[in-house]
Parts: sequence; structure tokens; C-alpha cells
Amino acid sequence: MTVPTVTLSALPGLPPVEAGDDLPAMLARSLLAADIGPRDRDVLVIAQKIVSKAEGRLVDLATVVPSARARELAAVSGKEPRLVELILSESGTILRNVPGIMIVVHRLGLVMANAGIDQSNIRHPEGRELALLLPEDPDGSALRLKQALDERFGVDIGVVIADSFGRAWRHGVTGVAIGAAGLPSLVVRTGEADLFGRELRGTEIGFADEIAAAASLVMGQADEGLPAVLVRGLAWDRDAMPAAALIRPKERDLFR
Repeated sequence: MTVPTVTLSALPGLPPVEAGDDLPAMLARSLLAADIGPRDRDVLVIAQKIVSKAEGRLVDLATVVPSARARELAAVSGKEPRLVELILSESGTILRNVPGIMIVVHRLGLVMANAGIDQSNIRHPEGRELALLLPEDPDGSALRLKQALDERFGVDIGVVIADSFGRAWRHGVTGVAIGAAGLPSLVVRTGEADLFGRELRGTEIGFADEIAAAASLVMGQADEGLPAVLVRGLAWDRDAMPAAALIRPKERDLFR
């Protein structure tokens, strides 16, 4: 039996990403500079933030006019009313609104804090306050990045776009996949046998989430400046499945 070995390598020297930048080209240059030639079945994990920046998802709060509803929610959460208006514009449902945080169902179906809108690790021009939204279509973004890098290097890689999520009942954030291409985001093993031949009755593995969580250990969560990690050594035998497959439908969600 071959014992699997998985390596995670951060890509150094990736410059700050701005709106309109050619992100695949930037990633390719970083891979070459690090002397990492991508191979088939490598997985490149990319922080959501640089994908959103490249896609121009920055919003100047000076352009946002808060509604009465936003002001009402802001009075409870303590958040800036213009930021709350952005959260509303990105959300389908507000699940919780308490001091310091809003838990929402994002228009993509993700249950998350503050609609994933972030103001950290963003260059704020003097006198302006910016906020960064999630990509419009994270799975589509992952697929485009995969296609560009596959063509550039002549390989067949997986791509995961990772964000940081909190978790119910547990402190701390962890990396999760909000976009994926070229790999099975969800691996269903129900019906297979365990070590002792007992049939597995409800085993579904969040494969892309586990990859994102592992990569986030290398990326860091503050000022590390390492938004891309190459994961090598993984194996899978399922068809590719987007990260959207990880979202539990409301009718099967026991906690909403």
C-alpha cells in the first residue's frame, strides 16, 4: 500500500492585485519564479480576495446610499449603514442581526457573515473607504483560471477559490471553497464499505473544503501576503463537481 504524501507550497512574490489585472498571467509568473512547474492533478488554491480584486468587485462606500431598512439594521448591528446596504444588496435573507455581525444567506446560497464583504487587506486611497464583494460567479471564476493555466502549462489542474468562514458551535474561522473547477468538490461515499465491511450510510466528504482549509494554514489570515498555494499529491476518482454542490439545500438544512 502506498502511503500518500501531500505538499502545500505558497507562491511567493505575487504582487498586489488590482482591478483588471490578468490574474492567470500573474499566477503563472509566480509559479515560474518559485520554480514550481504545475503537474496534472495539482490543485491551485487562490484566496477569494485577489479574485474579487481582479474582477473589479471593489465598491466605494461614497457611492452607496443606505435605505431605511439598512439604517434600521445598522442601529442593531453597529455597522456602518452604507456597509449594511451593500450586505442587503448581496443577500437573499437576513438570518441574524446582532451587535457586530449579520448572518445572511448570500445570493449565491452561502450562509455566511456579512455577505462575505470585507474591508481588510485592501488599499484604501486617502479620503475613501472601500469594500470588497465576493466574485459574481466563483465557480465560473475558478473554471476560467483553470482553463487559462491548463493552456499555459499544458496540464490538467484543479482550482479552488477559498474564503474564510466561521462555524456554528465553534470558535475560529477556517478556509472553505466558494469556487472550484477540475476536481470533485463533494465526494459521496455512501454505499461503500468501511474497514470491516460495514456499509457507509451517510458519508459525504467536503473534498474542496478540506483542500481550502489545508491551504489556509499556509496562506494565513492577516499580513502574510500569500494568497495562492499549490497543493500536490492528492488523488481522486470522481468527476469534477463545482463548489456550489457543497451548499446544503434549505429543505435539508436542520438549522434554518
